[in-house]
Amino acid sequence: MNDKDRELLIEQATTAYRPRDRAGAVVPHPAFLDLDATGRQALHGATERLRLLEAGLDPLGLSTTAHAVLARIRGA
Repeated sequence: MNDKDRELLIEQATTAYRPRDRAGAVVPHPAFLDLDATGRQALHGATERLRLLEAGLDPLGLSTTAHAVLARIRGA
């Protein structure tokens, strides 16, 4: 895998979106599944940084992931 392909997959996988299977269970983002071990380590660091930035910009101090989880809990 070249660096350009890895960076594109990391960008795709850092979103809060997670697909669901037919039963409604959350499954890994397809880009995550396409990453190699090096890419998954880089994804982890990128995701941590992104979520901190999101929380810092949010009036409630929550990341997009936190908002998605709360919406799911609240039935939205």
